[in-house]
Amino acid sequence: MELLSADTWHRLRDEHFSIVDPWIAPRLERRARQEKHPVDDFLFEYYPISPKKLRNWHPGIGLALEATAEEFDELGDSRYVFINDVISISESWLTESHENFRRTRDFLALTHSRPARSGCFGLHEWAMVLGQDEVRHEAWPLRLSQEKIRATIDEQGLRCTHFDAFRFFTDEARPMNPLQLARIDQIDQEQPGCLHANMDLYKHAQQLAPILGSEIVRDAFALARDIRLVDMQVAPYELLALGVSPIRVETAEGRAEFVVRQREFALRANSIRDRIIRAIEAVIAISVD
Repeated sequence: MELLSADTWHRLRDEHFSIVDPWIAPRLERRARQEKHPVDDFLFEYYPISPKKLRNWHPGIGLALEATAEEFDELGDSRYVFINDVISISESWLTESHENFRRTRDFLALTHSRPARSGCFGLHEWAMVLGQDEVRHEAWPLRLSQEKIRATIDEQGLRCTHFDAFRFFTDEARPMNPLQLARIDQIDQEQPGCLHANMDLYKHAQQLAPILGSEIVRDAFALARDIRLVDMQVAPYELLALGVSPIRVETAEGRAEFVVRQREFALRANSIRDRIIRAIEAVIAISVD
């Protein structure tokens, strides 16, 4: 176990703050004004992971911190302990989480092993409003008629492989998906071309933050943030007032643009998956030894 001096880890923590604070501040400002943003609020509400949890800095496995009791209290994370002026990962948390580590490793490894599928064109958001009088983001109108939404889905087909998107499909849209997904199917169907599977890497990174360290958490959040923007660009909502220009997947040009972005995200996601898998395997190896 390497002990980082207060000066060393304070510098690393402050660098972390400088990266994540521009992501966090707009969320806090909107919340104070009781405003909502369908793109930028998603990552803080859907999972849900508070801005404070994103701001917490984690050194990663094998590192301990020379610290004060006040700094430990500010961290407010039960996955750490404070003994003899040192913050370190709780051994009991590591032991209790061992089976969860293995399950997460296996799940991510299976996803990583599959080819990335393109061609869904982000139509999951369309399937969530098909035939509905009320939409999920009620403050924002649809940019397309129900007739056009239905025609595009009929023409291109639904190809959703992610249960947590499929479960929000309307009753009209659900039978149109070739896979009638259930939670139990997730380990068999998750694949690295899926936008939502790749956003979920942030959830996994936060759950494992003490062993991964904040660099991986930040990279997962940045990826999820970029994906969410594209997710809503291809959605059938009119979001120009928010500066969100549509990717018109009802056209051939829009579909081609989406596929390029989807493949880029898949490459970034698999890189992060690999880093998470390797970190978990290192922890498992230590516990076995």
